[in-house]
Amino acid sequence: TKNILFICGGAFVGLDNIMKRRADKRHFGFTNTDEAALALKKKHVPSLKPEPEDLIQYGLIPEFVGRLPVVSVLASLTEEDLVHILTKPRNCLVSQYRKLFAMDNIDLQFESDAIQAMAKEALKRNTGARGLRSIMEELMIDVMFDASSLENKSKKTTLVITATMVNAQLSHEAQLVDLIKGA
Repeated sequence: TKNILFICGGAFVGLDNIMKRRADKRHFGFTNTDEAALALKKKHVPSLKPEPEDLIQYGLIPEFVGRLPVVSVLASLTEEDLVHILTKPRNCLVSQYRKLFAMDNIDLQFESDAIQAMAKEALKRNTGARGLRSIMEELMIDVMFDASSLENKSKKTTLVITATMVNAQLSHEAQLVDLIKGA
């Protein structure tokens, strides 16, 4: 017989609320509603793990849930995680764009606060690591096309992207291309 590995993955939006309701039902007796006690309780409560009953209440059929021998939860990425993803892996987005711009003799640099601004935008959009590419594309697409049409490609140019530029472009207050030309 063949053993088949079946992975069921996805963003089960709202499953966390079902798990919290289940966890809240387990408390008996008197509770202290003092703000400090609530904060302490939230801080020390272990992360909830989904039970089969949670998945069934979410809407999955019991026959399907029974075929999932291992259920695990991944923690949401933090801003620090997203900054790491943008900058540290061997073929990270920042490196990819630096190489693309280097073909046009442009030394592309990102200030650390610009990278943090992109990570914050991904958190705000709730798109995670995959959203970083679309944010980078949105930020750099017009600049890439303008850079390739520069008249004097023999002279090395440095282009520094700042948080102000990122925030202005992503909030549609100004185009990055115009900000660069105005600098």
